[in-house]
Amino acid sequence: MLDKLNQLSESSGALRPGRGMVSGVIALGLAILCFLGVLAFHFPEYLTTPQLRKSYDVDVMRRLLYWSLVLSGGLALFNIVFSRQRWLALSTFILLGMTLALGGHKVEVDPNFPDNTPYIGLDWFILDLLGSTLIFVFIEKLFALRRDQPVFRPEWQTDFQHFIVNHLAVGFVLLATNLLVHKFFGWAAKDGIQGWVQGLPFPVALFLIILVADLVQYWTHRAYHEVPMLWRLHAVHHSVKSMDWLAGSRQHILELIITRTLVLAPIFVLGFSKEVIDAYIVVVGFQAVFNHANVSVRLGPLRYVIVTPNFHHWHHSQDQEALDKNYAAHFAFLDHLFGTAVQSERKWPERYGVLGDYVPDGFLRQLHFPFTWKG
Repeated sequence: MLDKLNQLSESSGALRPGRGMVSGVIALGLAILCFLGVLAFHFPEYLTTPQLRKSYDVDVMRRLLYWSLVLSGGLALFNIVFSRQRWLALSTFILLGMTLALGGHKVEVDPNFPDNTPYIGLDWFILDLLGSTLIFVFIEKLFALRRDQPVFRPEWQTDFQHFIVNHLAVGFVLLATNLLVHKFFGWAAKDGIQGWVQGLPFPVALFLIILVADLVQYWTHRAYHEVPMLWRLHAVHHSVKSMDWLAGSRQHILELIITRTLVLAPIFVLGFSKEVIDAYIVVVGFQAVFNHANVSVRLGPLRYVIVTPNFHHWHHSQDQEALDKNYAAHFAFLDHLFGTAVQSERKWPERYGVLGDYVPDGFLRQLHFPFTWKG
């Protein structure tokens, strides 16, 4: 059974419906998340993010865990009854049994622990993986650009490893970015400017924070392409050869820290309110995933204003007319303004990835790559 699970995790390609593989993988995936969720219930001080746990409704989390257990167990039982992929169903039941042995959805949570306890973002990983999978896999199937591209396309393992590490390391990234922002930009914060910004109507403030962040994002992104030392880091992100919702997760952690520090600096200096920052986080979180997705969306004339999957797919292309183009993350008009927008008669690019395909596959190799590359 372990050999089959290992073979499954190393494979790629479409899961054929009607044989129990689709339902079996869903059941096993839910069982894994349920097990991790129970661990988070047992050790919230070490496995949950302070920013998220302050806004949790524990009863809602319990219900989510309960129904995930029910769905996972139901799918596995169905496959056993109809003799479909029983090894997958057995693996699922083992995990569910371990989860229930640890208390399942009834685990008592002790809220009495200090907020400054070192932690990893297991809860953020679980919720984002569950939510992103449900939303974006559905969107990709409904509006697929490349309909023959499977969910488990080649190299998905590398991107998933990036997804895991960058989510679990959320505490380290937040700590690093906050320290860097306060150390290098704290002097620029002025009460008068911050008071004016906080007095703006919410829609105006939201537009302003996205515009300011995207201006910084644009020039930072452009620097990653034009400065050889920075390209060493950014080439990892560009090495993905198939675009989907998971592709955007392929990002070197040093690039993640540098970019977030530079983007958060003007947000901190200008003093946007928590409500505006929260709304901005939702926008940037959605666009970061959606614009990498395997979806055929162009938005008509709005594509000259807003960054769409079509706009960002060109940025990841190996096509000559697309190299070092389309840097903006939110507002496409910035690239048109600064002369870096792709001009092509074709609607979509042909190939993705780094020209020359010199970036190795595999999370650890890519983590090490910027420090060993001789190009």
